[in-house]
Amino acid sequence: MTATLVSVVLSLFSAVAYAAAAVGQERLASRTSGSGSDSGTLRLLASGAWWSSVGLNAGAALLHVVALKYGPLTVVQPLGALTLVAAVPLGARLAGRRVSANEWRGTAYTLAGLAVILAMASGSAPDEVLSLPEALAVAGATAALIGLLSRPGARPGLRHATASGFASGVASALTQTVTVAATDRSGPVLSLQVIGVALLVAAFAAGGLLLAQTAYRGGLGAPLAVVTLANPVAAAAIGLALLGEHLRGGAPGILLALAGAALAAFGVVLLSRTAPERPAPDGTPGPFHADDPAGAVDEEHPVAAVLALEPRTASAEPALLPRPPGPSHLTPL
Repeated sequence: MTATLVSVVLSLFSAVAYAAAAVGQERLASRTSGSGSDSGTLRLLASGAWWSSVGLNAGAALLHVVALKYGPLTVVQPLGALTLVAAVPLGARLAGRRVSANEWRGTAYTLAGLAVILAMASGSAPDEVLSLPEALAVAGATAALIGLLSRPGARPGLRHATASGFASGVASALTQTVTVAATDRSGPVLSLQVIGVALLVAAFAAGGLLLAQTAYRGGLGAPLAVVTLANPVAAAAIGLALLGEHLRGGAPGILLALAGAALAAFGVVLLSRTAPERPAPDGTPGPFHADDPAGAVDEEHPVAAVLALEPRTASAEPALLPRPPGPSHLTPL
């Protein structure tokens, strides 16, 4: 089994684990949204399902890190879009609905685009890493760009989403450097390079998470698509410019890879598009899911908007206390 195939398989398992964790966390959030934040947190901590979701997230992150050890950034990072692809059927099944035609189209476009990218990407395992000066230069340039995108102004959601995608993509590129350098037996495991780059990874990973959360405050569809697409763009740029990665086929290969990226981007946009607003039964406008005109979709909660999980569709779970009466509402992350 080649190194590229290993990285692809690990990335597939990572995407499925991330999707399953997202579905589980959303359903738990819908069940605990009626109480105060303190009691809701205690209920989650007492829930085995919540800890299972935490374990799935941790396992997915570990699989992603190992995939970066065996595969180039131009292969591993675009496969992150498969999280959305896996989440659609999982969320639809648990919500008791069918996958819509629009979601099937988005899945098909995303898979086709990723197949083209994989065919054009180089297949060698990563052997080059960023030196400490290169890592600091990348970190400084990315921090400056994030600061520019985070400035006050119009359309902050899309700008914060772009900054989040760049931060997460750089964190993955730096993670690959840490993984390859730490497992290289020619030098010490905890060298200055490994420690310094690991600290940068922690900073950019945390920053990307916070930026994504602020980007989702005004809705999910476009910000989620931007985050999903900006992440592999940033990582692939670092791989191609600094780590010696390349695309097969020369100029035609580059054009095919760009076409595949555009096709996958279109699929991601379809998958992350939220339902249009429809008049509510009482005459007030509000976001409703196309397959369930009577049920509102809380667009403030990212996973609910992607998976179209209604707050009222979650089945009862003995590990959690009954929800108090009153209108259901998803608590923002």
